[in-house]
Amino acid sequence: MNELPQDPMMLYSAVNMKLRDRYNSLDELCADLAIDRRELEKRLAEVGFEYSEKLNKFW
Repeated sequence: MNELPQDPMMLYSAVNMKLRDRYNSLDELCADLAIDRRELEKRLAEVGFEYSEKLNKFW
């Protein structure tokens, strides 16, 4: 996850921007960036965000 910001709010913003602009799913983003999906979801859940597959974003 070195390509993504460490700050949780910046991470939230960066991931949602990438999901909106480049990726059709969280799995696609994680595979392309070699990120552990569980780790990413855990980090964002710690600050109150969860991923919606229907909306393809964290909220």
